[in-house]
Amino acid sequence: MGQFFRLYGRNSVSERLKVNPETIHHVLIDKSQDVKGLEQLCKLKRIPIRYLSERDFEKISRNIRAQGIIADVEKFYYTTLDAILSLPQEKLPTLIFLDSLNDPQNFGSILRSAACFGGFAIVLPKHDSVEITEAVLRVASGGENYVSITQVTNLSSAINEAKQCGYSIAGAMVGGGQALPKVHFTFPLGLVIGSEAKGIRHGLLKQLDVTFTIPAKGAALSFNAAIASGIVCYEVCRQRK
Repeated sequence: MGQFFRLYGRNSVSERLKVNPETIHHVLIDKSQDVKGLEQLCKLKRIPIRYLSERDFEKISRNIRAQGIIADVEKFYYTTLDAILSLPQEKLPTLIFLDSLNDPQNFGSILRSAACFGGFAIVLPKHDSVEITEAVLRVASGGENYVSITQVTNLSSAINEAKQCGYSIAGAMVGGGQALPKVHFTFPLGLVIGSEAKGIRHGLLKQLDVTFTIPAKGAALSFNAAIASGIVCYEVCRQRK
């Protein structure tokens, strides 16, 4: 199992079957569950199926909510930043630079939001950062099939590369930035999202062309990275149109 990831649940397996079936090695199905639609899709894509009793399936799923289906898939393939930046100007995605984010739940939610809105790619540092894991993929619910993700040695250097390719860089701040609805983004755009604990590191703040804050009139709490990213992605899409 070391060379595989496991996808749990109907959404995750369904999206992988639709978009990247060649990465699926085989599928495990709980015979007590009705997953006929996915079962037929597996047969159509010629994916090997193993049928298990409910008890044996639960031993493998280990209390993870799998909805009667699990897929063993190849380890995640990261793209390169050069591959993203070399796209034609009209196809350049909005880059989301995640600075020191370590929560797989937050990352999975960010990935899912980016996939839903479309036109985004994610840049992760290789060190002191979350990466693609089975836990992330469970939350992403298939979003990984629709978003390019790259790992870079140095986030600051990656931001510089993007700026040299014409990107403007905007950073999300808990406070002190321009109110998000009043910010006019310039495209192609890079967004820097910091961790809840540390925010954006000081060294990266110097590279920002604009900082913004999500206005909130309720309780004196801050949005977590996943919710903040979803709000910002919506605003980016609104302006991009």
